[in-house]
Amino acid sequence: MDKMLVIVFDSEIKAYEGSNVLQELQYEGSINLYAKAVIARDASGKVTVKQQGDAGPIGTAVGMLTGSLLGLIGGPVGAVVGASVGMSGGALYDLANLGISEDFISEVEKSLLPGKAAVVAEVWEEWTLPVDTRMESLGGVVLRRSRWEVLDAQIEQDVAALNADLDDLEAERDRAAGEARAKLQAKVDAAKAKLQARQEEIQARIEASKQETDAKIKSLQEQMAKESGERKAKREARIAELKADQKRRADLLKQAWELAKQAVSA
Repeated sequence: MDKMLVIVFDSEIKAYEGSNVLQELQYEGSINLYAKAVIARDASGKVTVKQQGDAGPIGTAVGMLTGSLLGLIGGPVGAVVGASVGMSGGALYDLANLGISEDFISEVEKSLLPGKAAVVAEVWEEWTLPVDTRMESLGGVVLRRSRWEVLDAQIEQDVAALNADLDDLEAERDRAAGEARAKLQAKVDAAKAKLQARQEEIQARIEASKQETDAKIKSLQEQMAKESGERKAKREARIAELKADQKRRADLLKQAWELAKQAVSA
């Protein structure tokens, strides 16, 4: 399964060493490394990016998590929950998009104290021992979360709820007359506008998911070109898993898209 890692070190130098170790583990075939970045928290508590993550779709998840850490962590330890309550939703939406919860950010905040640095990465790993052993030898603390597509299921549920609300509004409008009917028609139009916006969001997610998956597959294929035997077979199996996961996600989102389309065009 794809996982998000935040590996915390006592210094930037150690964090860069940890970043290099991830690359070594990739070459050894112990993990699939998709993207990584290095961040640091200064004495005032501010988090900054020291080494940018990979550009393009393959670096999307690391970019989102890094951005969330920059936006949500700052000031005294424990401030992350209070800070997130007042946010408009950008960083929190990114977390939902990644499929990881806010408690993971709180866990990172408690470990990434002022003066420390961390490697943020997305990897696929069969077991945790290779990463944990190598990072612990550098004094690193490994925090990880498996990615799960909670937002896809939430979108489908939201569309179903909006569709049900629209059905109720249309039924009430059909029974009304005069000014009341006009007011209800305005509500019907607003509900359809929400569904239209959801439709556009779903299409964007389908396209973004495909781009990210295609980039990961390309990365794995490039690695396979230099490998053979069991290591190559593992990469091939991972490609098959990625394709299956992408189809499952696309099918789920397309169902929601069709439901929204039917409601808007009715």
